[in-house]
Amino acid sequence: MTPLIELRGVKRTYGAFTALDTLSLSVPDRAATIAIAGESGSGKTTLARILLGFIEPTEGQVFYRGKDIATMSAAEKFTFRREVQPIFQDPFDVFNPFYRIDHVLEMPLYRFGLAKTRAEARPLIEDALSRVGLRPQDTLGRFPHELSGGQRQRIMVARAVLLRPRLIVADEPVSMVDASLRATILDEIRDLNRTLGIAFVYITHDLTTAFQICDDIVVLYQGKVAEAGAVECVIGAPRHPYSQLLVSSIPLPDLSRRWGDDEMQAAPEQGDRPSAGCRFAPRCPHAMDQCWRVDPAHTRPDPDRLIACHLDREGAKLPGADIAQVFQSRNNAAQSMKGTAT
Repeated sequence: MTPLIELRGVKRTYGAFTALDTLSLSVPDRAATIAIAGESGSGKTTLARILLGFIEPTEGQVFYRGKDIATMSAAEKFTFRREVQPIFQDPFDVFNPFYRIDHVLEMPLYRFGLAKTRAEARPLIEDALSRVGLRPQDTLGRFPHELSGGQRQRIMVARAVLLRPRLIVADEPVSMVDASLRATILDEIRDLNRTLGIAFVYITHDLTTAFQICDDIVVLYQGKVAEAGAVECVIGAPRHPYSQLLVSSIPLPDLSRRWGDDEMQAAPEQGDRPSAGCRFAPRCPHAMDQCWRVDPAHTRPDPDRLIACHLDREGAKLPGADIAQVFQSRNNAAQSMKGTAT
């Protein structure tokens, strides 16, 4: 099956700085939910902008439904713009403070020919607002500053859903809302995924929310994939030292254990020692001489996981050491189980 969107050997540089380094990733043409996780500066937002077509890769190609985005016709790119929608981290930056909320919801419908008049647009807008838990009568007609941060973020989700996209790229969509609203918004995103069949690429530094709504995860470190696979494997039993460090930093809801008692400690930064190998070597408590000299290849220790680490010496036994193969095998297994159930 042709992937919905696919990155092949994508690299993005800004001068001498490499934000994304030779990344290959595919999103299956189904209601997939894939998290892209990592610290600030790991390349998450650069990846999101490339997926959305906002910036072009320095090297490599991006394909949407089998077509290279760079060579698409105007009509094909128009369809791509409608079917691949963003949700941004800060919704207030998207709103024009001089326009009421109605404007930001009506304009996409007019732009993509889904409605010609306000009368045609109104029921579509009301349905989208209801899907994200907003009452149209309490939302429409108001200015952005009259709404809470949580309401503005939900309107951004509703705006994306209005166009009936195939894929939504959500870049830290709940990082600027209250903790009490995060679970609600994430549940709404998950519900949209299930009921409307929209695929989601969820960009986050928060592994707890990734575990809550995503099926698969890609962990980035300085623009390279450290570990990828099923979210229950990567977060539940991480194998890369960087993934272990991220998971160990999650507070535990166990009052009998002190937060930090079991935390994995990264090695002190060794910034004066150049590394031609693994980028995590300067912080890795398990770094060997080989780690400093040789960049680790991706291996596949089990069907649901990919890892790039010299500590993983058994992974090469399985074929298909790339993210597409891991996700495709999971997709085939899911389709097989679905067929058996029916």
